[in-house]
Amino acid sequence: MQFQERISQELDELRRLDRYRTLPDITARNGKHIAVNGQLLLNLSSNDYLGLGDDREMLAGYAEELSGRQYAMTSSSSRLLTGNHPLYDQLETALASLYGREAALVFNSGYHANIGIIPALSGRHDLVLSDRKNHASIIDGMQIAEAPWQRYRHLDYEHLEELLAGAAGRYRQIFIVTESVFSMDGDLADLTRLVALKEKYGALLIVDEAHGVGVFGERGLGLCETAGVVKQIDIITGTFGKALASTGAYAVMSSLVREYLINTMRSFIFTTALPPAILGWSLLTLERQVTMQRERQALLQLASRLRCALIAQSLDVPGESHIVPVITGSNALAVALAARLRDAGFLCLPVRPPTVPEKSARIRISLRSTLRWEDIEPIAELIGGITGS
Repeated sequence: MQFQERISQELDELRRLDRYRTLPDITARNGKHIAVNGQLLLNLSSNDYLGLGDDREMLAGYAEELSGRQYAMTSSSSRLLTGNHPLYDQLETALASLYGREAALVFNSGYHANIGIIPALSGRHDLVLSDRKNHASIIDGMQIAEAPWQRYRHLDYEHLEELLAGAAGRYRQIFIVTESVFSMDGDLADLTRLVALKEKYGALLIVDEAHGVGVFGERGLGLCETAGVVKQIDIITGTFGKALASTGAYAVMSSLVREYLINTMRSFIFTTALPPAILGWSLLTLERQVTMQRERQALLQLASRLRCALIAQSLDVPGESHIVPVITGSNALAVALAARLRDAGFLCLPVRPPTVPEKSARIRISLRSTLRWEDIEPIAELIGGITGS
């Protein structure tokens, strides 16, 4: 079979399974709303959890600062060559100070961080233990690494301890890797339990706070701050691309680990550095989000109210965060439900395998602190009416 024919047939199979995807035609973002394929919709599929991406006043102020400082729109090389702008040092110093840690390192994306950190730190004499529902970027990082890896059942820390006990003394180093807020179910890792396990078995703990930063914690440091374990976690990663409304990612760690990553992490070494204009904006949003405790509380209260309303419609709604998924199971039902919601003025996109396990397709409602209850109040009855029909 020729190449073109084969991939054409595979695309046909994706269509048959209701797993075919297309790029939307997004023509405008306007506060709570977004224009998709010519239709203005309430945006419930954004990761701009604090609404900073739509803060016109802050954007205007930064645009004025850009014109005065003439920050470049490109770095033109990697950080190890000529791309290491002084704003990197300012941003990493601010991150380390905020977390009370020795050092921080900024990356081009969360994906770059996760496919680079694990392969850089682990080798064939080590073992990586990962929550079964960790993000694809973490799985890809484990697949790139030379170290063997195993997945423990989602949030099942007794299973994790069984694996830790069975591996004790057999490996040079054991790594435990988890998300804090799981991006598809919206549920939360027990970071206190994980810290206790890593200390008991001498493991290193890596926590991805991509969906926790900005939303949890008094200063928006994530679930690690809420649990009071910021300094006990060996590496905490976070992203600028969600609640912090910018581009890039970061990790906080010891100075020694930072030095080692700079010398060994391939996705860091062989990547063009972020533009200074982006770094300056990230520094601004990082500082701003620290003060947004009221917005964090409003966001989580809104999510709790919506979740209760959905459960009252006898819907399967896991999680306990600002990410509110409604499990449909069927790919076709998720697609049909998204279409009906779109007709009603809501952008709630379907999530299907391989992003989630087979037979666990869903509508994923992603909330922001700029939304009010009256904006989303009709959703519960609307979804309940569609799924019950």
